[in-house]
Amino acid sequence: MQDIKESRKIINEVDEQMARLFEQRMQACEQIALYKKENGLSVRDSEREEQVVANNAKLIQNPALVPYYKDFIRSTMDVSCHYQASFMRKMRVAYCGTKGAFAHIAAKRMYPDAEYIAFSNFQDAYDATQKGDCDCSVLPLENSYAGEVGEVMDLIFSGDLHVNQVVDVAIAHNLIAKEGTQIEDIKIVVSHPQALAQCEEYIKKHGFETRAYSNTALAAKYVAEAQDASVAALASDETARIFSLSIVQSHVNDNPNNTTRFAAFSRAENVPVSIGKREDENFILAFTVQNESGALASALNIIGAHNFNMRTLRSRPMKDLQWNYYFYIEAEGNVRTENGRDMLQELSALCAKLKLVGSYFADNVR
Repeated sequence: MQDIKESRKIINEVDEQMARLFEQRMQACEQIALYKKENGLSVRDSEREEQVVANNAKLIQNPALVPYYKDFIRSTMDVSCHYQASFMRKMRVAYCGTKGAFAHIAAKRMYPDAEYIAFSNFQDAYDATQKGDCDCSVLPLENSYAGEVGEVMDLIFSGDLHVNQVVDVAIAHNLIAKEGTQIEDIKIVVSHPQALAQCEEYIKKHGFETRAYSNTALAAKYVAEAQDASVAALASDETARIFSLSIVQSHVNDNPNNTTRFAAFSRAENVPVSIGKREDENFILAFTVQNESGALASALNIIGAHNFNMRTLRSRPMKDLQWNYYFYIEAEGNVRTENGRDMLQELSALCAKLKLVGSYFADNVR
């Protein structure tokens, strides 16, 4: 058996080497944090982290040490992520609404250590990042019940920002009002048009009059400040807490599985990097084609011929050209491969305008 002093000497020597390597690692983490901040990315990516653990564990020759090494690597990544998060505290994230809005909830989920800057409309929230006043903007893409958010779709096509992250947020609308309000007291419900649409059957059942508001949280703020107990809002439970309102009835969505997809927009274009092939890679394209027979079909055939699976296809009218449309596509796969580059080149030859809006991994924020 080796002498304990000799063993401790070895540990001290290894610790000295590890200290130097730790500094190198954290310097690299700082650069990664700055990249994530510039590209509007979250600190954590749970799937990549597990890939790192699995790959590094293969380097351990003693099987008995593998589970301990996995714990060591996970702890090391936790330290790295905490360090990266310190840079994100300086990050400014734009969103539409006010505290408690679902966009605010999404922004906190993506960037838990950032500063959140509220704007009253999508355009201003988008422009804040485009002009450099904010590092990224969190805006809704679509709702599983009410469909796309048209104004954001138009910003995607007309603006210069890139989508680098997309997350799903479960939407639970609650009927909220002033303390002591009963459901029979309520005559008018205010909220965002999509929230009203998502609770249409509930509203009809109770015979409520509806009034559209620019945002669910701003609607709640209006109710809190109004001197009228007959007015209620549809909003999140977090919004109710923020504005000291009572939940008269919870989860009043017509569809209990209601979900909204939010995207993070930033000035820099992210190039997703993975250790191995991932099944959750996606990309977004926006394009126009000539107004002639078969033009759209030809574009779609190019995408299909390169074995990319389209998840979403939408058309939106172009504001400056009557009866002309642009198209929005989300597809699965890595567009940065040689196959993807070939597809983009073929589309460029066909499309009047082609924009790679973004590449991202599926929702791995935790």
